[in-house]
Amino acid sequence: MGLVMTKVKITNMLDRQLAERGLIPSESIRQVEIEALADTGAIPMAIPEDVAELLGASVTRHDTARVADGRVIPIRYEGPLSIEVLGRSMTGDAIVLPRGATPLLGAVQLELMDLVVVPSTGEVITNPAHPDGPIVPLLSAA
Repeated sequence: MGLVMTKVKITNMLDRQLAERGLIPSESIRQVEIEALADTGAIPMAIPEDVAELLGASVTRHDTARVADGRVIPIRYEGPLSIEVLGRSMTGDAIVLPRGATPLLGAVQLELMDLVVVPSTGEVITNPAHPDGPIVPLLSAA
């Protein structure tokens, strides 16, 4: 059992909205395709600084995070971003990691897009129980 990597398409949502309104040409939408570690132990998505620069998103907030060695470090989130994997997408922010770090697709994105990590095959798949699209669990709905 090894690390599970998956292709992720990330788009600057503000660029997409401006293009939809006809304010910029669709060719100007900043987006990238990267290989990210599907990390069920990481809560949010994280992208390296060089990817964040290509996307040109804005800082949405500053926070702190505890890293594996126990240190607490300052972090920043950038967004809004459209995050797409296997034809399923969501909108959110990403933590910015140092340049050259491995991008992480976290548990939040895996859950909201209803994706499953299969360590035995080393792949991420859409949830076979929901082939037509993600099912988001709600405790109650009126």
